[in-house]
Amino acid sequence: MILMLSLTAAVEAQTIRNASNAQVGTIERDGTIRNRSNSGIGKIESDGTIRNGSNSMIGKIENDGTIRDRSNSQIGKVESDGTVRDRSNSQIGKVESDGTVRDASNSKMGSASGVKKEWAAVFFFFDF
Repeated sequence: MILMLSLTAAVEAQTIRNASNAQVGTIERDGTIRNRSNSGIGKIESDGTIRNGSNSMIGKIENDGTIRDRSNSQIGKVESDGTVRDRSNSQIGKVESDGTVRDASNSKMGSASGVKKEWAAVFFFFDF
């Protein structure tokens, strides 16, 4: 999975954690995405374009929360309240305001405190 997150201007990097609270990655202020070993695995551009470690475009997050794959097909959406839906409009999870990420059964999947809910949803729910 690629980690897709947004930073506040004052923070150098945000930590992403799994359900066991183990660090699984970070995203730096410039959008560089790193795995738990600190290796660069991708980048988020300011327009929502998601790139992998080879700099190939692998998807995009639109301003309205729509998530598209590299073919521009809609694969999901994040609603304003953090509800995450798949391409069939079925609820598959939620990103809460504190960054807690839950699956459709309300079980905690992890946390992404301080990041945009759309980008956290891409990391946890959509396989790029």
